[in-house]
Amino acid sequence: MTAPLDQTSLEQPLKQVRRALPHDSAEKHVSGTATYIDDMPEAAGTLHVVPGWERGATRARIQSIDLEDVRNAPGVVAVLTADDVPGMNDCSSAFGDDPVLASGEVLFFGQVIFAVVATTREAARRATLLAKIEISPITPILTVEDAEDADTTVLPDYQFRRGSPETGMTASASLLDGSMRIGGQEHFYLEGQVAMALPQEDGGMLVYSSTQHPTEIQHTVAKVLGVPDARITAEVRRMGGGFGGKESQANQWAALASIAAQKTGKACKLRLDRDDDMIMTGKRHDFRVDWKVGHDGTGKIRAVEMEFLSRCGYSVDLSLGVNDRTLFHADSSYFYPDAQIRSRRLRTDTCSNTAFRGFGGPQGMLAAERMIDAIAISVGKDPLEIRKLNFYDGEHNLTPFGMPVEEFEVMHDLISQLEESSNYWDRREVIAAFNAENAVLKKGLALTPVKFGISFTLKHLNQAGALVHLYTDGSIHLNHGGTEMGQGLYQKVAQVVAEEFGVTLDKVHITATNTSKVPNTGPTAASSGTDLNAMAAKLAAKEIRNRLTTFLCEQHQCGQEAIHFGDNKVLVGDQSFPLADVAKQAHMARIQMSHAGFYATPGITWDRDSATGRPFYYFAFGGACAEVTIDTMTGEMTVDRVDILHDVGHSLNPAIDLGQIEGGFVQGMGWLTTEELIWDEAGRLRTHAPSTYKIPTASDIPEDFTVNLYQGSGNPQSTVYRSKAVGEPPVMLANAVFCAITDAVASLNPGEVPALDAPATPEAIMKAVQDMRRRRAT
Repeated sequence: MTAPLDQTSLEQPLKQVRRALPHDSAEKHVSGTATYIDDMPEAAGTLHVVPGWERGATRARIQSIDLEDVRNAPGVVAVLTADDVPGMNDCSSAFGDDPVLASGEVLFFGQVIFAVVATTREAARRATLLAKIEISPITPILTVEDAEDADTTVLPDYQFRRGSPETGMTASASLLDGSMRIGGQEHFYLEGQVAMALPQEDGGMLVYSSTQHPTEIQHTVAKVLGVPDARITAEVRRMGGGFGGKESQANQWAALASIAAQKTGKACKLRLDRDDDMIMTGKRHDFRVDWKVGHDGTGKIRAVEMEFLSRCGYSVDLSLGVNDRTLFHADSSYFYPDAQIRSRRLRTDTCSNTAFRGFGGPQGMLAAERMIDAIAISVGKDPLEIRKLNFYDGEHNLTPFGMPVEEFEVMHDLISQLEESSNYWDRREVIAAFNAENAVLKKGLALTPVKFGISFTLKHLNQAGALVHLYTDGSIHLNHGGTEMGQGLYQKVAQVVAEEFGVTLDKVHITATNTSKVPNTGPTAASSGTDLNAMAAKLAAKEIRNRLTTFLCEQHQCGQEAIHFGDNKVLVGDQSFPLADVAKQAHMARIQMSHAGFYATPGITWDRDSATGRPFYYFAFGGACAEVTIDTMTGEMTVDRVDILHDVGHSLNPAIDLGQIEGGFVQGMGWLTTEELIWDEAGRLRTHAPSTYKIPTASDIPEDFTVNLYQGSGNPQSTVYRSKAVGEPPVMLANAVFCAITDAVASLNPGEVPALDAPATPEAIMKAVQDMRRRRAT
């Protein structure tokens, strides 16, 4: 039998995709009617779980625990310790080193030792304070320097090496070296960590979790309860933000709620207090980067040596993939002829750092931009000249890990367009004149590129499933393994399904992600949510449509070319039938109108052990031009203007993509300018609330803020409607702000590279300014 034609290949205008449509929950968000887990109706008798910890302990041995007063407190139903875990006391993703409840030792400040189950959340919170815990402190390892001295790591060192960097350095006309610190970042999702567990028959459990990875919640809960995965169902309709902080870090709270539910036989809910959330959960990895670069005297790079010292915290968590991705992006957009890029994954007695939007890529790219700025300052050229001089091109397109950059022309064209539209060179002259005339205020300008690899570097994660039903009234039920955290994934996938069936969006019903509908899902991460889930849903919808096409061909004795789907109807030659009528007829003819679609990203061949292959399906590109003003008397800084041009291929939804670019940029700007994490000498996090941890506000957004989508030929790879991922790459557009601050500080002493660390807070800027003045005086 001849395979049905793919209707999307016919030259018909697209009606649902590539349109700027609102987020499916937009009205609910602004009206406050969107249902999050803490808004869900609670079953009668629902109990509340609150974690307990020793507030004076960093690293310590537990000598004794007296919880008698806790158990006798008003409203307390049960108190959980490690002895109450029926299965494995582990909530890690893979390495078995994350206890749900501490046993014998406290490994970091904020580690959960026990949990209180009570009739109200307030009663449980009050009861946690009654615990009597005796500890024996152990001198904590807190910094990368502490960990280096103690030689403690969570994973073996890893590196990319190409050519002979030693020979390259020797052959270079000029050598530069330096070191910089790159801070971490708190996710600060609007909705904190929360889970609700409802006991089911035969030892089963239904778990509602604010998670980016429902299947991992399923695995974790099954593991800690000691039951098969099939008895656990995890569900999430939406999250109030995730940013990577709910990829693995949601596991512990779902596990605690489930243990409590199994023990009491009641529905149990756990919602972390904001301070506890910030203290107990992981952050973006912070780094010390030591670098050395050799160039030919004009600024063209000859050899690079980079070492990334990463503070991973007390356990592995997701540090393998995060730190690997740092190495994958340590080239930014530049060709390194000879290179050694090394990573050390250091163990410290602090919370286990985890996924964060960009997954290590931002840290690698920022370090590369520091090297470029250093070269430009030392040779007396504009940094944009040095960037363009070192871009990947036709002769030099191989990354340090051996993957070719096939779309380098897109990067060149995009940066060229942004250079012109931002009026870069004229503004450079204006800024130079301003700095010459002003002793206190100094301006800086930078235009930086983004090249970000799209795919999970763990090959098996590059797969997705979707379940689509067509009902006899013409309505469509859509479910897939991706999760909605505000980024518009559900909306985009619904648009794709509507396009495939030729229906309006109101015919597609979006349903919560549920492990009993689509099994064995991967996390919604690595910017691959749409690439994977929309393609799986597209394939499912296409299969159902093709069955209808075959049925109609038999009914009407016509060829497949005579059948078209559109406007909620099906055209068969010159006849038109409502889709609902066709669905009813197909049902009567016993045609299956449900399909589980599956998609696996092709061409991913990365072998980590040999460091060979193709880790990414494609690259997303972008560019940002930022202008800043610093006050050299106070260190205060304002972002005056930002111009962004970003490559999303052929956008599935330009409105959502623009929102992602704007939001990602601002989040990246916060990481690099205001969001500073501070631990004291005892290892206690001191920035654990909005009063001490400063995320960007509306007033931090530049008044002159222009964002445009790059108009190119679309993704050359076979992604859904030739679109490109947009979730993570925009974070790295904010490198332009940090480089512009560097440029402003550098104007105080031309030829000297500022010793500026990230985040460039007023204190950090002031420190760099004073250092530049001291160097100028000597």
